[in-house]
Formats: sequence, C-alpha cells, structure tokens
Amino acid sequence: WLKFKPFELKPCLPRRFCESHCSARAAMSPSDKKYDMNYYAKSALAGGLCCSVTHGAVCPVDVVKTRIQLEPQKYNSGMLGGFRTVIKEEGAMALSTGLAATAVGYFIQGWFKFGGVEFFKIKAANAMGPEKAWNNRTAIYLGAAAGAEFIADIFLCPLEACRIRSVSDASYAPSFPGVAARLLKEEGFVRGFYSGFGPILFKQIPYTMAKFAVQGLVSEKMYLQMGKKPTEMSGAANMGVSLSSGVVAGVTAAIISHPADTLLSKMNKAGAGGTGSIPVRMMNVTKEMGVVNLCTSGLGARCVMIGTLTALQFGIFDSVMRLLGAEKFHFHPPGH
Repeated sequence: WLKFKPFELKPCLPRRFCESHCSARAAMSPSDKKYDMNYYAKSALAGGLCCSVTHGAVCPVDVVKTRIQLEPQKYNSGMLGGFRTVIKEEGAMALSTGLAATAVGYFIQGWFKFGGVEFFKIKAANAMGPEKAWNNRTAIYLGAAAGAEFIADIFLCPLEACRIRSVSDASYAPSFPGVAARLLKEEGFVRGFYSGFGPILFKQIPYTMAKFAVQGLVSEKMYLQMGKKPTEMSGAANMGVSLSSGVVAGVTAAIISHPADTLLSKMNKAGAGGTGSIPVRMMNVTKEMGVVNLCTSGLGARCVMIGTLTALQFGIFDSVMRLLGAEKFHFHPPGH
C-alpha cells in the first residue's frame, strides 16, 4: 500500500540569506516612517541655526581673514596684528561688518546644506540596501554633500557677495539692504551677485564634501573604539564626539578649500581681475597673486576659524536635533 511521508515546510529562500538580510536591515533600518519629511525639516532647521549662529559668532575673525586675503601687503603681521590694525584704523565695530548678510546667508545655506545632506544620504542608503550602503558610505557622504552644497550655494552667493563687498569697502553702503541695492544698480544681477559663483562652488563643494565625510568617518571610528552606539551614550559624551570629530573635519576641509576661498574674496572686490567673463577674471586674479599666495594667504586664520566653526556646527546641530526629538541617522555595520 501507499506510504506517505510527513509534510515538510521549506523556506522559499535560503536560511543564510534570510538571516543576513534581516540582521542587516535591523542594523541600519533607515525606514521611510522614521526618516520622513518631518525629520528632514528638523534637520534643515537645525542646520540653519547651527550655521547662522557659528558664522555670526566668528564674524570678527572672518573680517580680519578677508582683509588679509584682499590686502596681504597691509595686513602682514598675522591674525592678532590684523585685529589691531582694523580696530586702530576703523574702531572695534568694524569687526562686525557684514554681520547681517552673514547671519541671513548662512542660515539659508545651512538649511539646504544640512537638510539636503540628510535627505540625499538616507535616500541613497534606502536605494542601495543596508549592506551595500555601509560598504559605500564614504561615497554616499561625498555625493550627498556635493548635491546639497550646490543647491545651498545658489542662495548663498548673493549674500556672500554683499558681505565681501561691505568688508572690503566699509563706505560702500551703510546697511546690508543698501549694499545689495547698490550692487544691483551699478553692476547688474549676474555680475553683482554671481561673480563669485564659480569660486564659491570651487570652495564650498570640496569643503562640504570633506567636512561631512571626515566628520562622519572620525565620529564612527570614535564610537567603534568605545564599543557603543550614540543612543547608548549620554548627551555630554555625544557632544564630545561631535566637537572632536568636527575639529578634525574643519581643519581638513579648510586646507582643501582655502585657495578657492581666497579667490572668492578677490573676485568680489571691485575691479578684481579686470574685464571679461568670470573664468577669465579668475585666471587673471590667479596670475596676479601667484599659486603659492593663493594657497597660503590667511590660511592659519582660516584653519582656526573653520576648525572652531565646524566643531560648533556639529555640536549645535546634534543638540538641536535631540531637542526636537529627532534621532540622527547613522551608518552601522550589518549585525551591530
């Protein structure tokens, strides 16, 4: 007679695949429910606040740094000497020149930069899948930072043009709206507000790519070294990681982007580079200064400023995100 074997259920996929796939998803879990538009809006707000506060706070340093770049023959006694010269000739209030343009411009830039980086980073991680995203996290950091910064610079460039013009010529106009109106009237929209668009992209995109990639990787190494996740540590300990990794990221980014920063300052000075298209004027300025001066004028001051600024930005960003009840996205190795 017929003999029946017991019925046996078999999985449609190999157990090894299921276990590794589930553990990888549990390790990162960048779900659309958790990282939705509300999360991106909180990221953008935190980014706007951290950039506006930090750039506004270091405005005096930025004034002196810009003067060193624009007039290296006059301001040739270092950062402290530059402060003394500005205060002696123009008074202490000269150190706040361009503060309004700085605060407004960098709030807008920070909104699109930090919010954009989180958006592009998480979307790329979701598209790739957890394991592939972990293996390619540096490329994701770099690509997300480049895309977000390009969008942010479209809005930042006109305000940065106003700031640099007011710093280079304190008598140009008495207020930020006055500087903008005079630039528009005398030089037109494109030349007045976007002469520095090429240099600002050349400066900001490599800067932001290095800033987010280095900070992300350094903070990741610090957490792995301690054997803990950010959620397992106190707010003070996480702040320490943010500040420490931010300093390293800021100095690295400052060195990489400094030649373009000097070129940007020069391009927004009246008459810089003579006549012609923006690329032609950029080449003229480079020839006039020389490559060495382009790379080193004001570099020490900028490393101090950007190292401090970047550390504070990541510290403030993470703190505001926690206050808003948002858990910042982190890459995690599968199985952790």
